[in-house]
Amino acid sequence: MVTELKTCEITLPLGKIKGLRLKTIYDDDYYSFEKLPYAKPPIGNLRFKSPQPAGPWNGTLDCTQFDLKPVQKVLQTKFVEGVEDCLYLNVYSKKLKSDKPLPVMVFIFGGAFSVGAATRETYGPDYFMAKDIVLVTFNYRLNCLGFLSLKDPSLLVPGNAGLKDQVLALKWVKQYISHFNGDENNITVFGESAGGCCTHYMMCTEQTRGLFHKAILMSGTIYNYWSNNPPADFAYRLAKYHGYKGENNDAKILKYLQGVPPLQLVNYNLVTSEDRRNGLVYAFGPTVEPYVTEDCVVPKLQLEMAREAWSNENPAMLGGTSFEGLNMYPTFAAKSKPLNISILDPPRVLPYDVTVNNTEEKSLQYSKKIAELHFGKTTTSSEFLFNFLDYQSYKAFWHGTDRALHSRLTYAKAATYLYRFDFDSPDFNFYRKKFCGNVVTKGACHGDDLSYLFLNSDSWKLDKSSPEYRTIQRMIGIWTSFAAKSNPNCKEIAEVNWQPSSKEQAQLVLNISNDVKIINLPEHEKLQVWNSMYKPESLY
Repeated sequence: MVTELKTCEITLPLGKIKGLRLKTIYDDDYYSFEKLPYAKPPIGNLRFKSPQPAGPWNGTLDCTQFDLKPVQKVLQTKFVEGVEDCLYLNVYSKKLKSDKPLPVMVFIFGGAFSVGAATRETYGPDYFMAKDIVLVTFNYRLNCLGFLSLKDPSLLVPGNAGLKDQVLALKWVKQYISHFNGDENNITVFGESAGGCCTHYMMCTEQTRGLFHKAILMSGTIYNYWSNNPPADFAYRLAKYHGYKGENNDAKILKYLQGVPPLQLVNYNLVTSEDRRNGLVYAFGPTVEPYVTEDCVVPKLQLEMAREAWSNENPAMLGGTSFEGLNMYPTFAAKSKPLNISILDPPRVLPYDVTVNNTEEKSLQYSKKIAELHFGKTTTSSEFLFNFLDYQSYKAFWHGTDRALHSRLTYAKAATYLYRFDFDSPDFNFYRKKFCGNVVTKGACHGDDLSYLFLNSDSWKLDKSSPEYRTIQRMIGIWTSFAAKSNPNCKEIAEVNWQPSSKEQAQLVLNISNDVKIINLPEHEKLQVWNSMYKPESLY
């Protein structure tokens, strides 16, 4: 994928580092520095705890390659991999010297707070390096290692260690990015799926005030039903699963879990069908912390945090793909008939916050309304399956994005831009291919926009006259233009005049397909039905 030209060195206040000068797949020069430690290894007594800043080093740190993944259990294969000592970041700079420092873009990867890594295998910087940009990617702790929560204040494990990793990474960027020719006063944070949700948390927590200046939320916000874990006893359940025989005592549970090997620790099966009916998607994810500490990231309900967010003063861009729910295909392809029977079960059909805030009778009325909306004219099992996947697009993704948009339009003073990724390639929409194989050959799946922002291990050099290459140019143009000047309009989409969203015309969206147009959001009418299940004060 890359051709090494020569090594280069930079001296940071922490010590010297050695990186590489490389060429991208399209022959653009850039500088690469990988595996920079931003935190001490979160091992031993630091497991589950808030990250501690990395200290200085002696000699020259080799930052020429990085392939470490945080400890994780791969969702599809159930294979367990990764290392606990994972808190490193990568810096890719187009130029180390220029008249003005370069805009900085910091990416937070997604993966259901359970999988993923900031490696070239998935997030190669090549496309971004066509522009005058500094790109930063980083690892953070996942699963129970990143999101275990205990109620005993004396133990200092309130949860959200993975989010606190992100805060520390942003502090590192703010402090040191000028040494890579990055502009510390022009930093954009962006993320996709759980990474989009994390980006939204970074926008809302006081811990990050002043650390960045704009944000892009891709297919994930704190309004998505999977963005917050309701309180549960998963720490105790996890300990028992791994052989703990004692009582439900936080101190004893912590001591026991700190002794379980990391790869074994994430290899569990704890979430029951009843948990899922109660709104739980996974055992460990972001949660409202049970007590407030000096570095607390989520002190109260996300709804309240978004209303009062410091980032309401800052520009934002958000959106998603046109068929988000295709990522659910491998889960539901074999279950279309059972799902058809259970479609009126309110806890399964409705967002968690709708069922808990309404009577059973009212919830049943709402579930019938949603069933009619998405399945009313369904006649075949195949048709039902794709209607179900479309329904998942709304429940899991677009409804949260819509709520976040309206929150911004209500409380933010800065511009908010809405996009919809609808480009459909037979062989370059890698996430549809990953989730659907060759069975589903059309549609922009959840994650497919990443195919046109990052080089990954499945990518190849495209003909520059191809629609796929043109889409990469458009996506990179939009993303980097927004990062550089808080406005996504650029020469790559000169055919449109993309204006910020407004309350009066909130349905307008930039649709990125074979062409780029401002259209009425195709999901708008159905989203109005989803919104009708909420009282105005609890919608955003």
